Amino acid sequence: MSGDDDWWTSSNEAVLVSLVTPTDNGVKTLHTFHPEYTNNIFGEKEQIFGYKGLRINLQYNASDMLPNLKVSYKKKYQNTADEEALGINDVLSDFLPEIAFQKQSDFETRLKSIPDNWTPPGTLVTSFSNKHGDFQVYSGKITDPAVKQLLNRIQILVPFFVDAGTPIDLEDPDADRWTFYFLYNKRSLPDHPDKSSYYFAGYSTLYRYNTFLPPTETESKTPTDTPPFSLDGDFDLDTLPCRTRISQFIIIPPFQQKGLGSRLYSIIYQQYLKHEPTIQLTVEDPNEAFDDMRDLADLAFLSKQPEFQALKINTSIAIPEEGKAPNNIVDQAAVEACQKKFKIVPRQFARVLEMYLMSQLPESVRPGLGAPEEDEDEEQDVRSKGKGKEKALPEPTAEDEHTYRLWMMLVKMRLYVHNRDVLGQLELKERRDELAKVFAGVEFDYARLLIKAEEQAKMAAAGETDQVPATPSAANGKRKLDEVEQAEGAEAASSKKARVESGSD
Repeated sequence: MSGDDDWWTSSNEAVLVSLVTPTDNGVKTLHTFHPEYTNNIFGEKEQIFGYKGLRINLQYNASDMLPNLKVSYKKKYQNTADEEALGINDVLSDFLPEIAFQKQSDFETRLKSIPDNWTPPGTLVTSFSNKHGDFQVYSGKITDPAVKQLLNRIQILVPFFVDAGTPIDLEDPDADRWTFYFLYNKRSLPDHPDKSSYYFAGYSTLYRYNTFLPPTETESKTPTDTPPFSLDGDFDLDTLPCRTRISQFIIIPPFQQKGLGSRLYSIIYQQYLKHEPTIQLTVEDPNEAFDDMRDLADLAFLSKQPEFQALKINTSIAIPEEGKAPNNIVDQAAVEACQKKFKIVPRQFARVLEMYLMSQLPESVRPGLGAPEEDEDEEQDVRSKGKGKEKALPEPTAEDEHTYRLWMMLVKMRLYVHNRDVLGQLELKERRDELAKVFAGVEFDYARLLIKAEEQAKMAAAGETDQVPATPSAANGKRKLDEVEQAEGAEAASSKKARVESGSD
């Protein structure tokens, strides 16, 4: 390849996404931003060969997300037998509908034809307001042509903002298993207060996996001659028990850091909490930012539920000097019932419960936000974790220390079980050391999140917007040793990874 670096351009810097709106003289740019990733489109190195001064501007009409691609450059490489400039339109035609390649003049003309009473596709789920404006959430299925059209236009946002993310195959026979939620900013027109315009802010995709539920003890002892569905196969798949998985979750950059990711997640969660066939709401490969948002949203919701508040550390349990840790530090039957009722997967529910129980520890032993401890000795002074606190902590009583040790054992037992395959390969001392390190990191993380939760609670009480980091995606990155989400059997494989086909709009 050519040794002249001037012919190479960073695809992340070259690509610019713009939200525009029509005006009498053309279009007005509202927001511009660069993608976070382009490796799935332009290669692992995220470099484009063959241009100087390259600019790839993907314009979107802010309401219906009608796309228009504008490629410009100062100079193009003269192709040789050995190398040639990348065909940008050819590459992007796999990710954009055919209409994105229309002339700029045709694009502007089409924008002017959009009716003033245009509204987002799907069904209005809810509306809400915060200090950043008025917002609406719409939900729809692929069977709605308007929903399918919008998805076809915006799916390039997945590889742009989800590491290793791939668009959904909208023509797949199982595409009806998908449900989509669209977030829009609703604004009054300056010259017409009685009319509104809608600006796309983000969206989430959810996939339904049907699952087998074993009969309850009563059902297994009660024979019946009536099958659960018609023998001729005439039944509604939507009524069968399922796990619903959040696959993609995108808040575009102009609307990040406004608490909208947390709000959209909570709205989706409440929808599926009421959805009888869904037995669990799961998340596919969450990144760290999404983890934070979900942890805080789940904690805020669960900590207000009486069944969850009733879960306590049983401080009457004695801690043996040797042998296995005590069982039932928290009533496991009550934990399982609560987890099932609120449709949260066991690992996530356990994390939120541990965080909540940590917040209930006596102040003298409650970990604070000091540097993560990696002390090999379990009997370290837990008060040292409160470094940086403004007020001196009271001396812990024996009862306080006992409560903390029970909480620590509860967390460590989960961590060990969750990481058994890795820890089991280590010698006993190395295993203890590694578990202590993982525990210290988790404890530090909980302290960090609890501080954020407290700040959000104060802001909510004052009527301000929570500032949860809005998450561009739910499908990039992994947690540390403790936090690697395990694949749920066959659910890990799905046609959702197929590339979207280009074609007409």
